[in-house]
Amino acid sequence: MCQQFFGFESDAVTTENWESLYDNAAAKMAEPDWEQQVLSKSGLEKVFLTNDFDDPLTGFDTSLYVPCLRTDDLVFHFTKRETRDRLEKATGSSVSDPASLRAAIGQLFEHFTKNGAKACAISIPPTFSPAAVSESEVEPILTSVLTGRELSHDEAAVLSQFNFWTLAGFCAEYRLPFDLMIGVNRRVYEAGVFQGQDLYDSRVSLIQYRELFNAFPQVTFPVSVLAQTSNQELVSYAWIFPNVVTNGHWWYSNIPPHIELDCRSRLSAVPQTKQIGYYSDMYKLEFALPKFAMYRRILAKVLANDFVIDRGWSEERAIALGKLNLRGNVETIFQV
Repeated sequence: MCQQFFGFESDAVTTENWESLYDNAAAKMAEPDWEQQVLSKSGLEKVFLTNDFDDPLTGFDTSLYVPCLRTDDLVFHFTKRETRDRLEKATGSSVSDPASLRAAIGQLFEHFTKNGAKACAISIPPTFSPAAVSESEVEPILTSVLTGRELSHDEAAVLSQFNFWTLAGFCAEYRLPFDLMIGVNRRVYEAGVFQGQDLYDSRVSLIQYRELFNAFPQVTFPVSVLAQTSNQELVSYAWIFPNVVTNGHWWYSNIPPHIELDCRSRLSAVPQTKQIGYYSDMYKLEFALPKFAMYRRILAKVLANDFVIDRGWSEERAIALGKLNLRGNVETIFQV
């Protein structure tokens, strides 16, 4: 990144050269057309965002920066007054019962799709299992929340399941893919910096999602897993379930040796139209170039060794599969 964008010529940032790198980077990033320079040099045509559910989606070009409805707070933090206040402010309606909660969530989908959103997304702890919950079952729990009573662990789980299932239903109604990022434990390392507190474990299994995948066959579920050990299960689910798609290499699987193993097994077993090769938390626009360069090197290696050399594919056929994996499937699944 430093070499491509800021003219850095060394192979490592050291105490001797960091100041000149800093000065060069500050000067380049202060240029008025820096955003366009980065987009052009990186080959980016669209950037997919994850937006808070109360994001007004104003002040940026939604045809370039594509919105996505991020729903973690609605599912796992609805017991917090702050979350409910944000929902009321965003929708202009108050929640008093399950029907009004469902209606408010529907308003969010209306707002996001009108502003070009192409997906709904959520990151999920390994202990969560989606399930259908009736309004009559959740109503006394929701009433308790609204009156300020602290819920038991089991009650909170039912409320989360109701909100999650409601989101899946609106994904079906609005024809949005539902991105599932599965397996994250928040705030494991309490003293960590922002984005440096969360870790995974291996308790998660996609069997917890069988009811969801079966109940919503019309919804496409691009699924990301944190543990490299979960990849074999994800490959099998994407192989068997028509609506399950392998989606990138998230966080702790975003390491070249893990990516190579995952990429090889996915290309070997998953239907070629059901793979999204790579995405990444970017945070800064400049991060896309080095991250996607890393993935493309791995993808090229796997295609060359496993398909061209071992299977006798032509280079043209292998490149076509690579392009589908990198871009073609994204265009089809997210309708961009």
